[in-house]
Amino acid sequence: MSKENKEGLTIKKEEDFSEWFQQLVIKSELADYSAVSGCMVFKPKSWSMWEKIRDAVDSHLKKIGVKNVYFPMLIPESLLKKEAEHVQGFSPEVAWVTQAGNTKLNERLAVRPTSEAIMYESFSKWIRSWRDLPLKYNQWSNVVRWEFNNPVLFFRTREFIFNEGHTVFASEKEALNEAVQIKKMYENVCEELMALPGIYGRKTDKEKFAGAVFTEKIHYAIPGGKIVEGPAFHFDGQNFAKAYNIKFLDKKEKEDYAWQNTWAISTRMLGTMFAIHSDNKGLVIPPRIADEKIVIIPILFEETKEKILKEAEKIKKELDKFNPILDDREDYSPGWKFSEWELKGVPLRIEIGPKDLEKKSITIVKRNTGEKLSIFTKDLKKEIPRILEQIQQELFKNAEKILNSSIEKTEDKRELIKLIKNKKMVMIPLSNSKEVENLLKTETGGAKTLFIDPENTSVKGKKCLFSGKQADYWVYVGKTY
Repeated sequence: MSKENKEGLTIKKEEDFSEWFQQLVIKSELADYSAVSGCMVFKPKSWSMWEKIRDAVDSHLKKIGVKNVYFPMLIPESLLKKEAEHVQGFSPEVAWVTQAGNTKLNERLAVRPTSEAIMYESFSKWIRSWRDLPLKYNQWSNVVRWEFNNPVLFFRTREFIFNEGHTVFASEKEALNEAVQIKKMYENVCEELMALPGIYGRKTDKEKFAGAVFTEKIHYAIPGGKIVEGPAFHFDGQNFAKAYNIKFLDKKEKEDYAWQNTWAISTRMLGTMFAIHSDNKGLVIPPRIADEKIVIIPILFEETKEKILKEAEKIKKELDKFNPILDDREDYSPGWKFSEWELKGVPLRIEIGPKDLEKKSITIVKRNTGEKLSIFTKDLKKEIPRILEQIQQELFKNAEKILNSSIEKTEDKRELIKLIKNKKMVMIPLSNSKEVENLLKTETGGAKTLFIDPENTSVKGKKCLFSGKQADYWVYVGKTY
């Protein structure tokens, strides 16, 4: 980065997304790298946004009877090995504790990659009868997955924060019914709070969560040509119950294995939100999730300074519920301040100068579009909420455009390869085969199956692009973070 432009972004989003995003995160004071390779530091701005996501999810969970718990982050290897598919899926990513002080441990302890093993050992002791069900627990926790070489802040870090919902039911029907509730919850939080529309779809067998019967996720398209896998729901059937001996006596005194679900939303959604909404000036934050929704910048001249500052203080007090910032620093020009707050993503800027004072008005600038509006100060309380909500809706509609423009459809392999190079998410006919999916990844330079067509479009007469056989489904493919 050049010293002359160290305050702002020096790379355009459309030219080098990765470098642009790295600069955005660091310069807008969202996060920083840590001394631990692959791990990040959440700064107050990003953490406060995560708290809003957490609180929104948590509030909903409490309404549907989910209780919060907390389990140890260290898991004995013997517990992890009980579910073979689960261990196989995570074993390359597990970090191990083998020594305490100078003493070598008798058994390795895994640093939590996820909590099924440690939680289900307890569930097996707590659940005895149908009267103990449903059991609906959630924990807010960090996990460690040592899965890559090149970390990307928010998107790919070895430690990240998420919720782990773990629920247990007496019947398959009850477990599957929960999927609808969880899907709606996550969609609402992402759409209404973060202005993020996505596509909900089921994973192929190859891409499902290790140990699950099926996995469903919400998928988002970011301008850099990658797809982000967002909130997830896993129907685990009786797989974990059989591995961890989670049994119960039903109403007829017959013993049976329980039915289970797991589901999660992670801090990856913060990165998704920043990547989709932000621009070459810096961060763009949806007003509903922004802590500081307004910055007030007085335009100061010596002869009118006192009057302008007095009016600015009055406006700040009047708009107190929006947590406004009053930038009355005299050592910086208004233009410099405009650029700084655009970089930091405050949704709305209020400018007030001598001419505004004369007219009993203020100038408002929308961060997302740069649109300038002049309103009378007497209308502030009415107009500010309206404009903030307008920004929220505009961001959602723009994200929808990004998503829709990223989708293509083809039945030709060569066209598929070309579309993937052009950073598209592509719908193709495919066989349900791990071998076929491996070929897909190899021949497209890293694309993978994302989700099976949720509309269940007919695949009759369609040939798989890689096996040449009758396709089993239409499936979306693309590159992911």
